[in-house]
Amino acid sequence: MIGAIDHLARQWGQPALLWEAAVLAGCLALAWGGSWLIARQRGTHSVWFGRYVVDGLLFPLLALALAYGALLTIERSQAVALLRIAVPVLMSLAGIRFLARVLMVVFPGSDVARLIERVFSWLAWLAAVLWILGLLPVVMNEMDAVRFTLGKSRFTLLTLVQGLLSAGVVVVAALWVSAALERHLLRGTVGDLSLRKVAANIVRAALVLVGLLVALSTLGVDLTALSVLGGALGVGLGLGLQKLAANYVSGFVILFERSLRIGDTVRVDNFEGQVLDIKTRYTLIRAPNGRESIVPNEKLITERIENLSLADPQILLTTDVSVSYDTDIDRVLAILSEAALGCPRVLADPGPAARLNAFGADGLEFTVTYWIADPHNGQLNVRSDVNIAILRGLRAAGIEIPFAQRVVHLPTPLPAAPPAAPRV
Repeated sequence: MIGAIDHLARQWGQPALLWEAAVLAGCLALAWGGSWLIARQRGTHSVWFGRYVVDGLLFPLLALALAYGALLTIERSQAVALLRIAVPVLMSLAGIRFLARVLMVVFPGSDVARLIERVFSWLAWLAAVLWILGLLPVVMNEMDAVRFTLGKSRFTLLTLVQGLLSAGVVVVAALWVSAALERHLLRGTVGDLSLRKVAANIVRAALVLVGLLVALSTLGVDLTALSVLGGALGVGLGLGLQKLAANYVSGFVILFERSLRIGDTVRVDNFEGQVLDIKTRYTLIRAPNGRESIVPNEKLITERIENLSLADPQILLTTDVSVSYDTDIDRVLAILSEAALGCPRVLADPGPAARLNAFGADGLEFTVTYWIADPHNGQLNVRSDVNIAILRGLRAAGIEIPFAQRVVHLPTPLPAAPPAAPRV
């Protein structure tokens, strides 16, 4: 490869080098055009295309295939320098794009995923530079000379690095396949969001497990030793990790039984909100005021939870109001029912109803009951709309809402006692 660099320096500005540059530019243009045409038919925002087509996996793969084909064709007639340098660069770029896009799809917004992407990017570019400079075989020979023993197995530094790279590729490929199955197959065959979630978790866990086993076998690890690890893991789960294991098992039970579903409105420990996501360890609940609560799944299994939308999302709300004792009761009942029914979110079937609740100290106390079908959109806002409509209706009808009245009785002062007679 040093010869290719020397040849590149010697032919700088020569027609042969310009011809190679034109061929390389044509390969990049064809790769971009092909990626753009395919992205128009299938859409972007995927592992193959990314957001801007060139940041996906398809572009560097097409460019690599075209550049390598041009390299094999041109080197039959003349020495090739620029394309020999472009091939490892495009290979490193393809590996980086593959890892970055898969991690972005599987773990969106994860800082750990970004750190792994940066570390792999530096290693990939370092390998490309060593390959271009012709130092990669020397470094590999030095790594192969470093030997160490782990138990009964003997490794070299080279085999360890190669095994780790292959294991990483297998695990990332397993994550990619699981994400693709969740996006394309499960969404088309499973309509319920909760069932799709549990199916996706099972598929991902199975694929990652198979990937890890394949990765360990490539490292030369004896898989029979995993039986000892499984026994130790079972003891750990029975002692120190029982709470964690209970939360994971409870998460699958919730998803299978469908006692809680994504989108349900629930109340847990006086915290009411909508279920946003059901993880394997916890459930995320968001209140209408924007606060979010992370509830362990074991708590949702072992304690009493109110699901306001399990069988029917409709919930009943009430409003209390008082009027004077000399008011026409039938007229008040009609005004209260019409005011509640005039609000957009109040259901007409079952419709609102007004009842005389009690004879209060200050007036007649009425209770208005009405139903809504979308509690996830908030309850205070619809209650406020009903209260405002009731107040306007009573004021328009000239009906008084009495103020609190209290009668204060003051004790009568006692007559002053006559002065005592002087003693003789």
